Amino acid sequence: MTTTIETPIAPPGTARPNQGRTGAAPHPRRWLGLSAILAATLLNLLDSTVVNVAAPAIRADLGGSLAALQWMAAGYTLALAVALLTGGRLGDMFGRKPVLLAGAAGFLLTSVACAFAWSPESLIGFRVAQGLAAAVMIPQGFGLIRDLFGAKDMGKAFALFGPVIGLATILGPVVAGLLIDADPLGTGWRAIFLLNVPVGAYALVVGARVLPAPASTHRSGGLDVTGMLLGGTGMSMLVYPLVQGRELGWPTWSLALLAGSLPVLALFAVHQLRRRRAGRTPLVRLSVFADRSYSSGVLFVVVFFGLIAGFSLATGMFLQLGLGYTPLHASLAMASWAVGAFVGSAFGSMTMNSLGRRVLHIGLSLMAAGLAALYWVFEAAGTGADPVQGGWHLAAPLLLFGAGMGMIFVPLFDIIVAGIADHEVGSASAMLESIQQLGASLGIAVLGTVFFEVMGAPQAGAGLHRQHALDAASLVALLTLGLTAVAFLVAFLLPRRSRTS
Repeated sequence: MTTTIETPIAPPGTARPNQGRTGAAPHPRRWLGLSAILAATLLNLLDSTVVNVAAPAIRADLGGSLAALQWMAAGYTLALAVALLTGGRLGDMFGRKPVLLAGAAGFLLTSVACAFAWSPESLIGFRVAQGLAAAVMIPQGFGLIRDLFGAKDMGKAFALFGPVIGLATILGPVVAGLLIDADPLGTGWRAIFLLNVPVGAYALVVGARVLPAPASTHRSGGLDVTGMLLGGTGMSMLVYPLVQGRELGWPTWSLALLAGSLPVLALFAVHQLRRRRAGRTPLVRLSVFADRSYSSGVLFVVVFFGLIAGFSLATGMFLQLGLGYTPLHASLAMASWAVGAFVGSAFGSMTMNSLGRRVLHIGLSLMAAGLAALYWVFEAAGTGADPVQGGWHLAAPLLLFGAGMGMIFVPLFDIIVAGIADHEVGSASAMLESIQQLGASLGIAVLGTVFFEVMGAPQAGAGLHRQHALDAASLVALLTLGLTAVAFLVAFLLPRRSRTS
């Protein structure tokens, strides 16, 4: 289960919810229009949560290496990270409605392509294309909700996102497990991508009929293709060797590629500064990094979402490849994690204004407690007892971990941008969303590599392979606990109150 924050992110230059248009009248079919936006959001949520459940079944059908399993998740998030900021700019230039519909159509087509993939390489390529389509689609939601509801009723619209995210988080992996287990019409794992077809069709049909047409567009400043290419190249150079290096034996070129990512990303920053000085719209407003709290928030986002995505991948692989769980059994074993995230998100939403930064520390403490308990379960299983049998002993630790994780989701971005000037909040928030996806890619690369390195291949017999899987899961739990401690310390550098307090 890979979980992401799925709130509509304001693209550069747009207002936050408490700064919307005060005089705008709500659209007469605003709730139907909101359902189309929610359907588009659900597309991304489903494909962020179901792949870890399906990955072993995909490998059994298509073959491929363990690194290919990492790329099925990391390819999507990396493409999303690279293109998110450009996606927001496309909405400014061509109008949010047509851009959202184009992104939804692209997502639908690439989902069908994923369902008909014939090899691991083709599936990874289609997953990257899916991520690019999602990056076009997702950033348009904020502006469209503002246009549909106006400032007065926007709070009611945003209140629906929490339950939708929570339900998708809970139901996504379970539905994936059910579909793979049921094998409808012999489709197996391919059904998880075909599930996007009715959801995407609804978003397209209803969105085309109901969403408001763009009143104006802002094409001045153009599209920063060079910036996107530089940023994408630098991020790819950073993630690729981390995923592929273990399988190739860490050749010299992989280490050189890793080191070379830093000057390429530095060149991206220089390009953004020059573009801004020339009066053209940059992808990133680097001035926001002058705020220490924001810079600390960027580090927090990388660590927090990296540990979640990496731990999620490792847990799903441990249950299926290590213990031999079926996809349905694995998704049910992890269901308490999603239930905890749902409850934690509600708590974080209700207390963010009163607790401020303290809600992050409460959430991280619960995550740490869950990880410590999970480590004990893995260690006990290695002594001959079998507390992982059936997955029931995993439920309480994963519930704690999920509850703590959920508490952080809702208030995090509003806390990080609390000290940012109003005219830069949209750009700062959009950048955090992109960095979130990069952090998830890095987490999948690093923690996934550690897990597969320790677990190895099932060549020495079932008993020894199971022990190696337990050793790998224990190590990943310890590393995740360490990263949680790092996030706990970094949280002290964030603003004490959220922006909406």
